[in-house]
Amino acid sequence: MNTLYVFGQYAWLSMRAQLQYRSAFLVAAIGQFLSSGVEFFGMWALFDRFGDLQGWRFAQVAFFYAVINCIFAVADAVSSGFDQFGNVYVKTGEFDRILLRPRSPILQLAGHELALRRIGRLAQGLIVFIWASVSLQIDWTYTRAALLLWTCIGGVCFFVALFILRATLSFWSTETLELMNILSYGGLDAAQYPMSIYGAAFRKFFTFVVPLACISYFPLVRVLGVEDPLGSSPGFQVLAPGFGVLFLFVVVRVWQVGILHYTSTGS
Repeated sequence: MNTLYVFGQYAWLSMRAQLQYRSAFLVAAIGQFLSSGVEFFGMWALFDRFGDLQGWRFAQVAFFYAVINCIFAVADAVSSGFDQFGNVYVKTGEFDRILLRPRSPILQLAGHELALRRIGRLAQGLIVFIWASVSLQIDWTYTRAALLLWTCIGGVCFFVALFILRATLSFWSTETLELMNILSYGGLDAAQYPMSIYGAAFRKFFTFVVPLACISYFPLVRVLGVEDPLGSSPGFQVLAPGFGVLFLFVVVRVWQVGILHYTSTGS
C-alpha cells in the first residue's frame, strides 16, 4: 500500500506539472487522438474495399483495434521513464541517483512521467469500442465484463514488460534499440487485427515466445462469443491474459540481472 501511495504521489506531481501548460497538453492529446484516428480510417478503407478479412467483419476487427489501443495507451502512459531510459538515465549517469534512493528503481522510473497526452489515444479507442459494442450487440454480462477487465490487466502488464525489457537492454547497448520498437509499436499494429489472419510461424512466435496473442486475440474471441478459427479452447481463452502478467514477472527478473551489469559513466 505504501508503494502504491508513493506512485500516486509521483503521478499527481507529474500531472500537475503537465497541466501547468494546458495548451501544450491539449495539442499533444489532440495529436494522439488524430494520429490513432488515421489508423482507424485506414482500417475502414480496407474493409470498404474488400468487405471482410478472412471472414472477419469490420465491427469485429474494430473491437480488437479499440481494446488493444486502450490497453497500449495506459501502458505507454506509465512507461515513459523506461522508454527514455537509455538516453536519459544510462548515458548521463542519472541512474546512479535512482539507485541511491531507498525505493525500487522500477517504481521511480514508472513515476518519472505519467504521460497525460496518451489520453488522446485512449479516448479514440473508447469511442471505437462503444461503436463496435453497439454494432455487434454484445450482451455485457458480468462474466464477459470481468474477462475484458482481466484482458486489459494482462495487456497492460505485457506492454509495460516490453518497455522494461527495452530499458534493460540499455545496460549493454545504450543506442536506440529498434528491435524493441518492432515488438512494442509493431506488436500494437499486429494486435489490432485477429491473429488468425497471419501465417503459422508469426502466430507461434507471438503466442509462445512473446505472448501478444494471449493478451489480445484469444480472450477477445471469447468476449465476442465467436468460434476461434485457430481452435483454441474456452478455458485457454479465459486463462490466456495471465501470460501477460507472467511475462512481466519474467522481465522484472531480467531487469534485476541487468542492474548487476550497470557500470555507470565513470563521471
